[in-house]
Amino acid sequence: MSENDHTRLRPWRAIERRVSRKIRVGSVEVGGDAPITVQSMTSTLTSDVGATLDQIRRLEEAGADIVRVSCPDEASTAALSSIVKASKVPIVADIHFHYKRGIEAAKAGAACLRINPGNIGRPDRVRDVIQAARDHGCSMRIGVNAGSLEPHLLEKYGEPCPQAMVESALDHARILQDHDFHEFKISVKASDIFMTAAAYQMLAEAIDCPLHVGVTEAGGTRVGTVKSAIGMGSLLWAGIGDTIRVSLAADPVEEIKVGFDLLKSLGLRHRGVNIIACPSCARQGFNVVETVEILEQRLAHIATPMSLSIMGCVVNGPGEALMTDVGFTGGGKGSGMIYLAGKPDHKMDNNHMVDHIVELVEARARELAATS
Repeated sequence: MSENDHTRLRPWRAIERRVSRKIRVGSVEVGGDAPITVQSMTSTLTSDVGATLDQIRRLEEAGADIVRVSCPDEASTAALSSIVKASKVPIVADIHFHYKRGIEAAKAGAACLRINPGNIGRPDRVRDVIQAARDHGCSMRIGVNAGSLEPHLLEKYGEPCPQAMVESALDHARILQDHDFHEFKISVKASDIFMTAAAYQMLAEAIDCPLHVGVTEAGGTRVGTVKSAIGMGSLLWAGIGDTIRVSLAADPVEEIKVGFDLLKSLGLRHRGVNIIACPSCARQGFNVVETVEILEQRLAHIATPMSLSIMGCVVNGPGEALMTDVGFTGGGKGSGMIYLAGKPDHKMDNNHMVDHIVELVEARARELAATS
């Protein structure tokens, strides 16, 4: 029985997602009944095509659905065409102030422009960017950050706050709607998780467009993961969010890994092997921590959704194994029990357990992939 099968048996785990309209980011659907997508952003100079594509390749291998690149200058948009053609996933061009960069990015094949129309300047420039997006099948993301709110909103509210962020987002959205352009999504991010959650909750009630969810500038891998899990997790649990980016001061690949783990833990999307493991104690029959670390590395290439339990003893081991595709429970003298599809199958000595488990998981992944 696969992880997806187990999820279907547990209706109390189901999250009812907010109803939003659906848009396209290149070949990827966002919003509506489409799966929640996971994205990241390159940290290379976009003008360095080779380095940028190398990073995009790694993000693709990690499972990224969408990748964003920054386009602050003409050299970046000039490189964008080559990047878009070589990428397997849709590319979002990050545009801030210069309207020409937006037009150039749309012509270069960007699937989406991350932009704030109000920052572009004169109405005719906004119109030209919108027309370029329409002509080239390019969607947009209105990206509001607490750290870069418009001066008039800061004067009105006195400081960054959820109300100011939502007002900014809706003002920008109105510009697009006034030009009969509706292929857009919105984000309202802050580094403060309470402000972020409140802003998204308000925005979700005010507009039906897809929402790009994230806690911006969350920090390094450990702290950023915790903040993102709390802030984004609470929103996703409430059904808010159509695409996500975990913002970490770390290798962008880590953002994709954490993003999928977040969705996986909420039963919203399943990719790869979900390893259930005990924290270990004096009862453990083998080194659980070391074993899990090795298995995470050796099973990272598997994209097929499935579950694996690695338990140190027979207290909770058999019970956890009942709910996983493959399981190993320690407790014997130098050996443990292998479970397949929730049933005890055969014993395996600890010295050879890792290689054996990898073989079993790979075989099970092939079976599931063949029947999906």
